[in-house]
Amino acid sequence: MWMSIHSSMVMKMMRTIQMTIEEDLLTEVDEVVQVKGTNRSAFIREALEDALRRYRIAQMEKQDAAGYARHPAELDEFQIWESEQIWGDEE
Repeated sequence: MWMSIHSSMVMKMMRTIQMTIEEDLLTEVDEVVQVKGTNRSAFIREALEDALRRYRIAQMEKQDAAGYARHPAELDEFQIWESEQIWGDEE
């Protein structure tokens, strides 16, 4: 019983939206959802979540690059870690 109550509390709110999509793209989506055994909504939600994840990663990469542009690494900054990179008997 606790599991069903907990599961219903965790469910996300869903909204129905309307969107416009090219016919050939919709045909391709329909082919994929049939193979995957899912539906259009689930497939598009997954695609949107993946696109948002990739967008957030790209934003973090831009922030990282901007930080290094403002404060470039010194030539000897990472030499202290060279001994940590040794993997076994390397001579």
